[in-house]
Amino acid sequence: MKILVIGGTGFIGHYLVRELHQTGHDVTVFHRGIHEGELAAGIRHIHSAAASIPVIAFPGEVLSQSFEVVIHMIAMGERDARAAVRAFAGCARRLVIVSSGDVYLAYGRFLKTEPGPIEPGLLTEDSSLRAQYFPYRAQAQATTELNYFYEKILVEREVSRSEIESTILRLPKVYGPGQNANLATVYSFRHAPDWRWTHGYVENVASAVVLAALHQAAANRVYNVGELYTPTVSERLRTLPETPANILPADKDAYDVRQNIAFDTRRMRQELGYEESVSYEEGLRRTFESQ
Repeated sequence: MKILVIGGTGFIGHYLVRELHQTGHDVTVFHRGIHEGELAAGIRHIHSAAASIPVIAFPGEVLSQSFEVVIHMIAMGERDARAAVRAFAGCARRLVIVSSGDVYLAYGRFLKTEPGPIEPGLLTEDSSLRAQYFPYRAQAQATTELNYFYEKILVEREVSRSEIESTILRLPKVYGPGQNANLATVYSFRHAPDWRWTHGYVENVASAVVLAALHQAAANRVYNVGELYTPTVSERLRTLPETPANILPADKDAYDVRQNIAFDTRRMRQELGYEESVSYEEGLRRTFESQ
């Protein structure tokens, strides 16, 4: 299968590209050309400054080709999602978008930006989404910063309303060698032992994206990605080393830890047959050994 990956050299992307290549697919990666050392020979690269976030234009070298699947790893807002839809409608069968669990209303309740009661239970793909957009805008120093225009809800909306076949993947908190390797997202919430936040080891998350991109049953579907069971903070801490001295507790006033961010990931498992290839214990071992 001929596949284009937009931004496929980062934390998750290089695992994804490697798996696609190893399973015999014709892979082209569109990126800035800054990080590609870990990608295997035989993978085609299209380097362009236009591959910087937000990606709102594509060079002729990309647009002159037809791809069966386009996997967009770095669609962050309305403009770049719209640009991708316009670029690939008619020349690609499917557009796969990496989204986030921060689209859910529960995440707004956790951030204390959404009024109302706690959202109970696991978050399914049909759970309510946030009403307040741009969850990180208050942290931005300029309108050009990612925190200012980032909004995965608008990404999903642009893609799902388009004529091109689409798959949307809502990712958990990802960890592994190179990012969140100190598991600060667990240690910093040690004051909230009963709180749950779905995580995913990077190689497992990459494999989930690959599976959804290649599986016909994933056409025009939305999937949560992450653990089958989300442990509480206290359950996780039992399997982790003692809290590192340099990881400070999260601000208790900034978050409402009564609100879990725990995904129901059964849809992908039941419809696509997804299973983790790396166990929780092995993922932790690889993560800590990388530090």
